[in-house]
Amino acid sequence: MPLPDRSPAERPKSMRDHAYTHLRDAIVSGDLAPGERLRDPELEAWLGVSRTPIREAIARLEVAGLVQTRRAKQTVVAPLDTRTALAAQRIAAALHALAVREAVPQLTAADLEAMSNANAAFARALHVDDVDAAIAADDAFHGVAVRASANPLLPGLLEQVTPLLRRLERARFGSLAGRGSVADHDRIIELCVAGLADEAAAATHDNWSTLGRLLHLDDDDEAPSPATDQGAPWPSPTSPATS
Repeated sequence: MPLPDRSPAERPKSMRDHAYTHLRDAIVSGDLAPGERLRDPELEAWLGVSRTPIREAIARLEVAGLVQTRRAKQTVVAPLDTRTALAAQRIAAALHALAVREAVPQLTAADLEAMSNANAAFARALHVDDVDAAIAADDAFHGVAVRASANPLLPGLLEQVTPLLRRLERARFGSLAGRGSVADHDRIIELCVAGLADEAAAATHDNWSTLGRLLHLDDDDEAPSPATDQGAPWPSPTSPATS
């Protein structure tokens, strides 16, 4: 099993979270490819932790749809399943809309500034095609509302679906072209400043729904067969998300 060249950084207090985070990121980035077999001894050497936290991390990743356990207890990186990712996208859109709706009455000037700063960083990253920085900035932008909503269940629920979306974005577009734009974010900020919670929530939902429209899978009757994306003639986005 070829592992990423870079070794995980300083380990946190929770070995389970450490193992989960680095395995998740390696799968989302494509460093661990679809179908790659995950062997405990190799993961132990790479992550510097024992088998128990690795097994716990893999169980979380399996629930999130990033790994699969096959016969003979072989654990592999899950294939890219566009249908599953788009189902996750619909859930993420609803959850982020909920976060914004609940957050708007509680957003402070500092929160709004943080959203503006994150969107500026997002624009810079898109301009230079820095995918990692763009993803971090996009997460930071939407994370403001998630935190401000003070809904304790939202972070965990979003962690169940967001990695699938990030993985598909990287695999299909090599960027964040599958969803959202700087202009979308600007509109969300304007609505938040105006205190229009429902409108800001709707704009956020639309921002998270772009990926499905680009893949032309919003209509189940027109969708290609499920399974995986291997060998499928997927469409490419016609315009970058840098408006």
